[in-house]
Amino acid sequence: MPEPDASPPRAGGAREAFDYAVLRVVPRVERGERMNVGVILFCRAQGFLDARAELDARRLLALAPDLDLEAVGHHLDFVRRVCAGDPACGFVAGLPQAERFGWLVSPASTIVQPSRVHAGLSADPAAALERLLAELVRLG
Repeated sequence: MPEPDASPPRAGGAREAFDYAVLRVVPRVERGERMNVGVILFCRAQGFLDARAELDARRLLALAPDLDLEAVGHHLDFVRRVCAGDPACGFVAGLPQAERFGWLVSPASTIVQPSRVHAGLSADPAAALERLLAELVRLG
């Protein structure tokens, strides 16, 4: 996993601790194959909870030709909407941010699974989320 953000704090902004998990598509658990598709990041001190995901359809279909990409996309959109507290997502979306994060990173047996939780430091959690997405999800 990447090292915590080592950049100096922004002017007027202290670096704060954050937690994150990588979202992975696991088409067939018995094969043990998975592909990183997104990141969830929670920074309690800044009241920040967000998820970003990017699906590489070509790579995913090479891994699992019968994968329902639309269903995976809906699952990832649901995660993002729970982070945002969208009431259409039901009870869990109305929980406090820390509880929503805990719910989203709990082990799951679905096709989209979170990694274990990792930690970092940043003055800008949105920028840290983008950096993690670039490092852990995007190729090259």
